[in-house]
Amino acid sequence: MPALRDIKDLTFSDLQTYLEQNNQPVFRAQQIFTWLYHQEAKNFQEMKNIPPSLRAQLARDFLFSEPRLEKEQLSKDGTKKFLLSVGPKERIETVFIPSQKRGTICLSTQVGCKFGCAFCASGLNGWQRNLSCAEILNEILFVQRSIKPKEVTHVVFMGTGEPLDNYDNVMSAVNIIHDPHAFNIGARRMTISTCGIIPAIDRLSQEGLQFELSISLHGYDKKSREILMPISRQYAFDDLIEACRQYYKATNRQITFEYILIKGVTCSSQAVQSLKKAFQGLMCKMNLIVYNPIKEFDFEAPSREEIDDFCKALKAAGILATLRTPRGKDIQGACGQLRHIQKLTE
Repeated sequence: MPALRDIKDLTFSDLQTYLEQNNQPVFRAQQIFTWLYHQEAKNFQEMKNIPPSLRAQLARDFLFSEPRLEKEQLSKDGTKKFLLSVGPKERIETVFIPSQKRGTICLSTQVGCKFGCAFCASGLNGWQRNLSCAEILNEILFVQRSIKPKEVTHVVFMGTGEPLDNYDNVMSAVNIIHDPHAFNIGARRMTISTCGIIPAIDRLSQEGLQFELSISLHGYDKKSREILMPISRQYAFDDLIEACRQYYKATNRQITFEYILIKGVTCSSQAVQSLKKAFQGLMCKMNLIVYNPIKEFDFEAPSREEIDDFCKALKAAGILATLRTPRGKDIQGACGQLRHIQKLTE
């Protein structure tokens, strides 16, 4: 007998089709979505304006999953990190980053990561599996309940895992997040990050949604990127930049390049000149991320003077770059620090 689907794996049109096939009025789809994404029901029995017979049928045909909180940490800057259990020995971390005008959630898309970037904790314990669409949406629902009266206004797919290695489930989640019947978060308030899977970037350019694309570049040429990011041996630096050019031509959307600042590795005049050449004629910007310490790695962050000099050199080269302020660093919730295996609370 095939495994049941989670109800939150269904798009609005999927749910309408299901109702039609079961001789139910399609207006029930709106009611069910309201319970799922606005009333935040935790089971079908809570859906009080749905007839008992339909509630019973939904319970027979679909799962209703919920993550379990293992640990919650609050940073001194207000950032919250949640360690969530999504299965036996399967855990992910999700981060909520509040600011004056927005509430950003950083979503995980896989249990672990298979890409093994040399500065990132997410892949240290390997990869276990993809998250389903429902499990990704459950991260938002769980965090939203935990942060009230604050709200999730922006979504970044930058947690544990590589979003474009879980393409179909991530795009299903994106469409439900965007759907006015569900979370109704505009595409321009969503950012999809990738370490550089070129075929998936090409596919993404045809989706027709105006979300933000963020490329984890982190190197300034073929050699430097291969040292830090093994995927660069499969999808070379120059090929990735060309894929970004084609993405821009197809979407007319500015691309963001994430770039980590590591002492003696990525902060150099050579890096600036190489990046200037690579970005020529490409509508893009850089997010500069100062290396966040991870006990398993020996890298160091550059000095303040080295960072300032590098930023000035980028500006002189005509490269738009912003130095990102780290959030949640004291709770290991900043860029590169998220894991899927942690010591659990007793």
